[in-house]
Amino acid sequence: MYSRFFAVVAPLLFSPMAFALDCDNASDQATMNQCAAQQHAAADKELNALYQQITARLKGNPDSKQLLVGAQRAWVAMRDAECKFAASGVEGGSVYPLIYSNCITELTKARVQTFKNYLKCQEGDMSCPVPGG
Repeated sequence: MYSRFFAVVAPLLFSPMAFALDCDNASDQATMNQCAAQQHAAADKELNALYQQITARLKGNPDSKQLLVGAQRAWVAMRDAECKFAASGVEGGSVYPLIYSNCITELTKARVQTFKNYLKCQEGDMSCPVPGG
């Protein structure tokens, strides 16, 4: 399902028009869908940057790094399944990309916050899985 969503939205993300969208005043479904996709892409980019910072801090601890990789894969699967379910009431409709993308964005933002908290760990904090930087 996600691949179908991406196949529909990806060309819109990379078109020159995508950068000229007025998302604050979007009034048609296509524009709202494009704006939601852009928000998702921005949240995903931030998540990936934070993930890279965490993996860099874990370079000396391969066991912890492996646990993070497993946790992140499980989280992505959960996020995608949850959002597919959350948007299932409108599957096949023009609003589906908006509902699905908004769900993905909100869950990604929550994960971003979790990663930010990991990166704030102080040296010696035994309850934190990421060493201080």
